[in-house]
Amino acid sequence: MPDVLDLDAAFAALADSTRRAIVARLADGDATVRELAEPFDLTQQAISRHVGILRRCGLIEQRVDGQRRPCRLNAGRMRELAGWITEQQRQWESRLDRLEDHLAAVRAADG
Repeated sequence: MPDVLDLDAAFAALADSTRRAIVARLADGDATVRELAEPFDLTQQAISRHVGILRRCGLIEQRVDGQRRPCRLNAGRMRELAGWITEQQRQWESRLDRLEDHLAAVRAADG
């Protein structure tokens, strides 16, 4: 399970709509910064800054391939985040189930 600082950095990175769009694009396959910049009304330099933030928190990886530097989604990191979210969901569902049971018991005692 990722530690709190890792979670903070990843969720802070994903709080930005441009970075979420980049992650969504990379879910379809590798892309260069130039390719990632195409749908945005932003400079390639601005997209490079977003890529850097995503890379530093481990959500994407970038490799050198000759003159190209394609970016790739780090699926393992995404699974870690999804696992944390799933665990939180499980805990809340358990709490809500207990609350529902308690309310049913209170209603039965009143009725």
